[in-house]
Amino acid sequence: MIDKEVRAMGRLSRCFHALRTRGRKALVPFITAGDPGPEQTLVLMRALVASGADILELGVPFSDPMADGPVIQRSSERALRCGVTLRTVLDLVGEFRESDTRTPIVLMGYLNPIEVMGYEVFARAAQRAGADGVLTVDMPPEEAHDLVKILGAHEIDPVFLLAPTSSEERIARICGLARGFVYYVSLKGVTGSDKLDTSAVADKLRLIRRHTALPIGVGFGIKDAESAARIALISDAVVVGSALVSRIEALGNGPNLERDMRAFMRELRGAMDGMGPGRVRESLCPP
Repeated sequence: MIDKEVRAMGRLSRCFHALRTRGRKALVPFITAGDPGPEQTLVLMRALVASGADILELGVPFSDPMADGPVIQRSSERALRCGVTLRTVLDLVGEFRESDTRTPIVLMGYLNPIEVMGYEVFARAAQRAGADGVLTVDMPPEEAHDLVKILGAHEIDPVFLLAPTSSEERIARICGLARGFVYYVSLKGVTGSDKLDTSAVADKLRLIRRHTALPIGVGFGIKDAESAARIALISDAVVVGSALVSRIEALGNGPNLERDMRAFMRELRGAMDGMGPGRVRESLCPP
């Protein structure tokens, strides 16, 4: 692909293109915006990128996060107690963009705050802030066309979830709407669940790839370097959430939080790249 075509892509597509060119898989950490506090969120976003993250997934806190397990539910509660709203999250993205125009950011959350703000107002504000993708957990594809159209008009990729229980018909429908990448939930249940079966994930990814050329990220159940490395062998991106959020919960605003998060990210990155612990390659995602 020529440079002109690459430059015309969105930030997510450019990032995946650069990674694919080098034979590398995306590391996508998830944290909840505002947990343990808005100021710490910015510090952690920058630390995650410096320690090997290719794409950031930023959770929008919500009072009823039905797809999330207890760890991420509690992170939403902590953020809400700090007064964090959807507009606060967009402000954080904008502030992050003042020093980083390279790293793609995907907002992950629930439909209600977006509906309250209004699709058009939200999409315009998200584009202005510098968000690249939006994943609304409880937005079924049958009802997503209006939001997808508005997001597309503002150069924001709609990202959708696929599950182990998704039929081939539903996979085809969702892949037809998705942009940026497709997020495969690696196991049944909520975030933080156990029993990751890599062979079952690989089988499902082969089926999904019949219906899309988009990159496929895998999340839920990836807790450590070993599981991240196994998923990196079969996917285009590894999404790690509860393992990071549990560290935030344990360490809070303490002085060791940033250091611990950096160390864990380097461990994941090294395992995914087959480099051993503690080594980090420079990000390949272009500005």
